Amino acid sequence: MPSDPASLSLQIYPKDVLRRKAAPIDPTSAEVRKVAERMIDMMYDEEGIGLAAPQVGLPWRLFVADVPENDERSATGTPPSATSDVVVYCNPVLSAPVGAPVAAEEGCLSLPDIRGDVLRPPTITITYQDLHGKTITQTGTGLLARCWQHEIDHLDGVLIIDKMTWASRLRTKTLVRALERGG
Repeated sequence: MPSDPASLSLQIYPKDVLRRKAAPIDPTSAEVRKVAERMIDMMYDEEGIGLAAPQVGLPWRLFVADVPENDERSATGTPPSATSDVVVYCNPVLSAPVGAPVAAEEGCLSLPDIRGDVLRPPTITITYQDLHGKTITQTGTGLLARCWQHEIDHLDGVLIIDKMTWASRLRTKTLVRALERGG
């Protein structure tokens, strides 16, 4: 699917592209590189820590993430809980969840003003290709693991409103319905 990176825009629920399973991509293509660069700019402009291609209208298995280090998160921990810089993940696959699912509040750039608790394993392994086509496998924990799971959900057409705890679904029901009605 050819795309002009300058024409990409943030897709807001209930856009159809947010509910489709994304297709694998060629991570070494110039087009993918340009789209990834634009997505990184968009993620920073929106003050997010991750952005998936379906969120900008492309049904591609691609996301970008930059989970900043702080007093609680480290990019050099074992396993890491942050990134040391922005990362482009092409054709990612998750495996080896570790630990009982933990509830934590999540938001989503495609669901403005909606936040709720989502249960996710605290540690997980990701295998992906970088923009040179190299396959990388990494285990992450904490917010980094949560970010990976959230973004890969986007690649599978799944949103946080599908995975929220019952209490969070009830609390956000009116906001979700307002988006579904177009405002």
